[in-house]
Amino acid sequence: MSDTLALFLPADSERRWRWLAVRDGAVAMRGDGLPAPVQPAGTRVVAIAPAEAVTLHWADLPDRSQAQAVAAARLLVAEASVTPLGDLHVAVGREEGLAERPIGAVAAVQMDDWLAMLAGAGFEAEAIVPAPMLLPRPDEGYVVGDLGGADGGVVRGRSSGFADEDGLTALVIGDASVLALDRDALEAAIVAALADPALDLRQGLYALRKRAAIDWLLVRRLAWLLAAIMAATLLITLAQIVRYNASAAALEAQADSLARQGLGRGEAVTDARQQLTDRLARLRGGGAGFSQTAASVSAAVAATPGAEISGLSFDPSGKLRVSLAVQAQGQILEVQNRLAAAGFAVDASPFTGTVGRLTGTLTVSPS
Repeated sequence: MSDTLALFLPADSERRWRWLAVRDGAVAMRGDGLPAPVQPAGTRVVAIAPAEAVTLHWADLPDRSQAQAVAAARLLVAEASVTPLGDLHVAVGREEGLAERPIGAVAAVQMDDWLAMLAGAGFEAEAIVPAPMLLPRPDEGYVVGDLGGADGGVVRGRSSGFADEDGLTALVIGDASVLALDRDALEAAIVAALADPALDLRQGLYALRKRAAIDWLLVRRLAWLLAAIMAATLLITLAQIVRYNASAAALEAQADSLARQGLGRGEAVTDARQQLTDRLARLRGGGAGFSQTAASVSAAVAATPGAEISGLSFDPSGKLRVSLAVQAQGQILEVQNRLAAAGFAVDASPFTGTVGRLTGTLTVSPS
């Protein structure tokens, strides 16, 4: 069982704080004023609200959700209170084994004051319990306990709880039986109530905002998992790089083998690509090559009626000299235009007339 520090909230500025400490399931210390703000690690702080500041009710409420129970409790309190419902804070609790649930109604301003008082004293209460709820619920009649100090005694019935006041208590109790708790019984009841409060006023807007705790074990596990994912990703990337390098090396070896087959016998291979390019240039000739140039010239001449080729001469520079015979001067220009459209530059020598035809030489080269 964890240690608990109970702080009895003063009902007004004229009353003093009181406190008691529960350790190992028993009241260990008590005192007036405020205890030291620094308490042993793991100590729970519970505030005790004065009985006269909290109105208690009991009712059979919906059990589907806490929100429904609180909504129903607010309707019940509105019917029994002269204070506007908007100015009240309503909390709903639960007592084990009972269908009726305790309801606490307190002014919202009072809740604000209590929390401010606690904060000013350096404490954060995880629960605020009405003083009558420290007493056990009797099977019949009433129980009375003297909490000491200026708060005096409190009274608890089966469905009621209030401050013990001369005259008023007798009117409420009437002829019902009354059990006054001795010190040992009262302390045992207080210890049980603090361990598991049946009604905690810190609900809704006044609920304790728990700080998010960092689960360092989970953080370490996530860090290891992230490291494992990154390592796996790196290994996959390295494997792909090795695979691509191996494939590239295989392709280069294959290209080198094919290059050796395309080069002349006995030729040393130093740069297969460049050597193949040079050999191809030697085979086809300079410029666009003999085949492409001759094919373009043949197409241009064939498309020109009356023109014919009488000879071809190709030099290493890529120029093709064409001996051309035509019937008219315009046919020479037509052949030149067709070759120019095919991307060649054409120079024409003077054409001379022989036996009714014009003959001359066209020099065709890449433009």
